[in-house]
Amino acid sequence: MTGTIYNTAAILIGSLTGSLFRKNIGEKQQKVMFDAMGLAAAGIGINSIVNNMPDSRYPVLFIVSLAAGSLLGSWLDIDGKFQKLVSRTGNEGLGQGLSTAILLFCIGTLSILGPIQSALNDDHTYLFTNGTLDLVTSMVLASTYGIGIALAALVLFLWQGSIYLCAGFAEGFLTPEFMTELSITGGFLIAASGISILGIKPFKTMNMLPALLIPALFFLGKALTG
Repeated sequence: MTGTIYNTAAILIGSLTGSLFRKNIGEKQQKVMFDAMGLAAAGIGINSIVNNMPDSRYPVLFIVSLAAGSLLGSWLDIDGKFQKLVSRTGNEGLGQGLSTAILLFCIGTLSILGPIQSALNDDHTYLFTNGTLDLVTSMVLASTYGIGIALAALVLFLWQGSIYLCAGFAEGFLTPEFMTELSITGGFLIAASGISILGIKPFKTMNMLPALLIPALFFLGKALTG
């Protein structure tokens, strides 16, 4: 669980730093850090796509996954519900700020795919990237809400730890073919997140998250009928 420990520590360090220097972190510096993290996320996503696409045995699956998943997410209005929660933070104090931090740290592509990659392949790249992103985010949040944002680190540890343990138990189901297709779809979502952070094109990545379920359902159906 090296990646999860790093991610948790990054939030703790970011929260402490943000609360200590809350008056010294300017908007210009925040933008520079977010731009750097946006480039990193976009690069990781593209790398995942390029590395896994040649091994795909189902080259249309990622298209179906993105389309069907995005439609489902839009129908459920995941992004709208998330934005409603976020919009309430301005007047609700630390409680609402903390709930926003938990959503930002836990409900994201890197935070979901990361523990799976870490458990099955001992690859912590996603979690290291996610931890760096969360370091910046926690600094910004703590500069507004204070050290209490650090409590989100515990929630993230339990969240990613649960995914890590489930990935280990489900190793027989999570075949290389499945992980290839999941990595391609996830790569597109990670790249979309990076592009959104950079402000190039605003993707509603939250609405696209159900795309990650489509490869799982496809391979589950394949296993049951095979």
